[in-house]
Amino acid sequence: MFATLNVVLPVFALILVGWLARKLNILGGNALTELNRFVVFMALPALLFDIIANARWADLAQPAFIATFSIGMMVVFFLTMLVQLRRTRHLADAAIDGLNVGYANTGFIGFPLALVFLGHGSLAPTLIATILTVSVLFGIGIVIIETGLQGEVRRHIILGRVLKSLLRNPLLVSPVIAVFVPALGLEVPDAVNVFLKLLGGAASPCALIALGLFLASQPPRKTKDGNVTITMLVALKLLVQPLLTWWLATSVFNLPALLVHTAVLLAALPTGTGPFMLAEFYQREAVTTSRCVLISTILSLFTLSFYLYIIRGA
Repeated sequence: MFATLNVVLPVFALILVGWLARKLNILGGNALTELNRFVVFMALPALLFDIIANARWADLAQPAFIATFSIGMMVVFFLTMLVQLRRTRHLADAAIDGLNVGYANTGFIGFPLALVFLGHGSLAPTLIATILTVSVLFGIGIVIIETGLQGEVRRHIILGRVLKSLLRNPLLVSPVIAVFVPALGLEVPDAVNVFLKLLGGAASPCALIALGLFLASQPPRKTKDGNVTITMLVALKLLVQPLLTWWLATSVFNLPALLVHTAVLLAALPTGTGPFMLAEFYQREAVTTSRCVLISTILSLFTLSFYLYIIRGA
C-alpha cells in the first residue's frame, strides 16, 4: 500500500495546494475559471497532440487488449448514461456522469503505477489505454454533451450547431490533426516536441490545482440524491469496470497474464481530472464530478493495493 501511496500522494498534494491557495486568498475568485480555460484550450490539447503524434503504430497493434479495455470502458460509460437518463437527468449531465465512471486516471497515476508493479512491458498497453481514454472516450463525451446542450433548440439546427461547436473545440481538433503525423510517417521536430511536453505537462497539475480551488470555493452541501449518485458512480468506477475488464481479459479474449493485469489495473484507477475540466467548463455537474475524483482517488488506495497484493502473491 505504501508504494501505491507514493504514486497517489502527489495527486492529493496538488489538490491541497489549490485548496490552500483559495482559502488563503493567494489566488482570487477568477483563478478557477482562468486556470480551467488554460487547461482546456492550451495545455490539454498540447498533451493530446503529443501522445497521438509520438505514438508508434507497432506499439499500438494489440487488438485484443484494445477490445478488452475499450469494451469495459464503454459499457460502464453508456450504462451510467442510461441509468442517469432514466432518473430524468439532462443528456449533458448524464454524459459527464458517464465520464466520471469510464475516464480512468491513466496518465497521472497509471504510468508510474504500472511501471513500478508490472515493469516496462506494461508501458505500451498503458499508452493504448491512455489514448482510448483521453481521446476516444473524451471525444465521445464531448460530442454527447454538445448534442445535449444544442438539443435545447429546434431540431433542424441542432446538427449545424453541434458540428460548429465540435470544430471549434481544441480537445477534439488537436488529436484529429495529430493522427496524421504517424499515419503519414512524419516525425515531430525536436523543438516542437519540447514545446508540447512543456505545455502539455502543465495539464494534469493545473487541473488538480483547479480541482482544489473549486473544492475550497464550494460550501458544504449534503443531499440524499447527491450522495446516492456519487456512491453509485464511485462503485461503478472502482468495482464494476475492473471486474468487467477482468472477465473480458480472461474469459473472452484470453490475454496473457501481463496484459490481463495491466488492463485490470488501469480499469481500477480512480476518476481522472478530464471530466472535472468539462464539468467546470460547461458549468454542469462540477460538484458531483469533483467529489467523484476526490473520493475515488482516496478509496483507490485500498482497492488498488488489494489488487496488487493479489497479483503479487499469485
